Amino acid sequence: MATRMPQTLMTRAVAYLARREHSRMELGKKLARYLEEGQSFDEVEAVLDRLESKGLLSDERYARSRARVRSARYGDMRVAMELKTQGVESDLVRETIEAIEEPEIVRATRLWERRFGEAPSDYKERARQIRFLASRGFRMSTVMSVVNRGASDDFDDIA
Repeated sequence: MATRMPQTLMTRAVAYLARREHSRMELGKKLARYLEEGQSFDEVEAVLDRLESKGLLSDERYARSRARVRSARYGDMRVAMELKTQGVESDLVRETIEAIEEPEIVRATRLWERRFGEAPSDYKERARQIRFLASRGFRMSTVMSVVNRGASDDFDDIA
């Protein structure tokens, strides 16, 4: 029976990156869990620096990849918040959000049509649709444009 060799921090990092892109901060947190007694976070930083210098780790690539995946279901504000939470710099977050191919209004409309498909019939339903899109991180101006599309402002059928 072959004994399993202990994985080095570099091996673990490359394995994580082979599965998907990671931000520097995210990968650093994952690797820190595997530090052994006597090792410091400086060793993790050295691994991260080496991966960046070889082009295997890139916050820019991570941000673009994450934004592409998440923008189909979430608004710009939510995507930006998630990127900032993962340690992506504000300038890069702004550039990434601006580079999303489809405008937010198009993505919100598609999501609204899939979920609801018809204009709200009363104030309660209108509020529910607004809450749904707002909770997905769409700007309020976008939310109101989508929900008000085709809906009358006065709900005459309400007693």
